[in-house]
This record gives sequence, structure tokens and C-alpha cells, in this order.
Amino acid sequence: MKFSCLCVLLLLSTFAAAANTELQTLKVDGNARLYLLHDFSHGKPAPLVILLHGGGGSGDNMAGQTGFDELAKREGLVTAYPYGSNRLFNERLLTWNAGHCCAYAMTGKIDDVHFISMLIDELVASGKVDPTRVYVTGLSNGGMMTHKLGIALHDKLAAIAPVISSLFGDEPVHEFKLPTLIINGADDETVKPQGGELKIAALSGPLGRQAAADKPVLPIVSQSEYWARVNGCTHYTTNSTENFDLRSYDDCRNSSAVQSYVVKHNGHAWPGGTAPRKQAAQPTQAVNANELIWSFFSQYHR
Repeated sequence: MKFSCLCVLLLLSTFAAAANTELQTLKVDGNARLYLLHDFSHGKPAPLVILLHGGGGSGDNMAGQTGFDELAKREGLVTAYPYGSNRLFNERLLTWNAGHCCAYAMTGKIDDVHFISMLIDELVASGKVDPTRVYVTGLSNGGMMTHKLGIALHDKLAAIAPVISSLFGDEPVHEFKLPTLIINGADDETVKPQGGELKIAALSGPLGRQAAADKPVLPIVSQSEYWARVNGCTHYTTNSTENFDLRSYDDCRNSSAVQSYVVKHNGHAWPGGTAPRKQAAQPTQAVNANELIWSFFSQYHR
């Protein structure tokens, strides 16, 4: 049976983690949760970037798809690649509970907000991480989880960057400051620019049949509109190049900003990254999501 998966459902996690990296374990609500930690800080408290994999992915898969550690090494960052969950495996075919998506994490009501909150606390307590410079990004299901974390953990985060994802429409609107960078693909056939049903019927095979999502997503523009309301932004400007369309809100509360890139000639893939398999959407190399994200994150402290 042929099926499509949110952020490319992987049958195997094919990317190796960075050299000399081992899986770390954190006990959360009696369960062992996993993450990869890559420390390029040179022994002093450094910015932390948490990167959340897509539906059906894993922490090492996220490191491989994005190639973010090359930038992290250059900039002296700490990067964490948490692993989602499913009912059979610990290290592959994993999802996040982003509210209305996805699969086991959603139907099992896994408290992934608590996991990431505890992970931040653990890394700050270790002395490796500057508590005022904690950032979250993620793709697809991980991008949806990034939105959810931004809402729930805004007091711990300096900025967020959801990639190739969208919102569901029932997110609460509270007033606070959280700079937000949004990246979507103009040619995305999974999270479509106009919104609607996610292009996933179910997860099958060894996971058994599970609903991947229980609600359609809004048009991708809803993301910048939502975060503009949260940040008290009122006006935006637009800019178009041969590689992207950009909407920018720069009149936001406490000098925060909301920016939304729609990357041309890019589908359901991390721009500038690597596709997980030949059949998956191939990311454009004309735009580098890593550079956009860090250029945005580096402006902000909590």
C-alpha cells in the first residue's frame, strides 16, 4: 500500500548522529525519554537550539536531514535532538503530540511539553546552557510541536522557528513576547499552503493503523497572523525574490518580530537540507533554513 507521511514517514532512520555522540536518557513521568546532545560550547554556557524531528522520524534523522550541527560548531552552540514516541520502538517511527497531530503521541496523549520543559531545565542546570538563549525549531509534526511549545513554554524560550508546518485554529491567544520565524514550502503537498487535510491517511505497518491527525490545518499564513496577535504586531511588509516570499512584522511588542518565508521550488522538505530518501521531496538549495533560523535566533535573548 502506497502512503505519504507528514514530514516523510521513514521506515528506517538512515542518518547517523554526529561523531562521538551517544543517546542521552531523561526520566519523564516514569518513562525514559531520549535525546541526542551535541555540545560545541567550549566549556561555557552557550545558546541551546532544540530541533524536533518530523512525524516518523527520530533525533538522529533530524540531525542528518538538517545538517544543523555544521552551523552549531561554527557558532559554538549546544544542540539537542529529542526523540518523540510510539508504542513499539524507542528510536524510530516517532511522533509528537502537537494537539491534533500526530499518530501515537496524539492518541496516547503523551505530554511532550513536559518532556521538553524538563529537558531545558536539565541542560540549564548542567551549566552548559545560557538560560536566556534557549530556542526551538522543528519540521512538520515537529514544527507543529514547536508552535505548541512556544505557547506553553514562552517563559523559557527566546524565540521559535516552525518549519513546513501550520496551525489548527484553536490555539489560545495570550499576550506575551516570543519572536517567531516561520518557513514553509510553496510546493508542499503535505502541509499545503492553502491548508486542509494533511496528506496522510494513517500510519500502518508495525505501528498498526492509527489516525495521523484528527483535524485539518489552516492556511500557512495563519501562523504569522497568530504570532502577530500574540506579539502585539499590527503592520507587516512583504518582499519577494526569485527564491522566496517574505512577510515581516517589525512593530511588535518589546522589539520582537514575526517573519514568514514561503520558499519557492520547495516542497515538504527542510530548505538547504538533505532528503531522507530518493522518493521524498527534495529540498531546494537556493535557501538555507539553518542560516535563516540562526540569523533570526541570534538577535534575541529572553
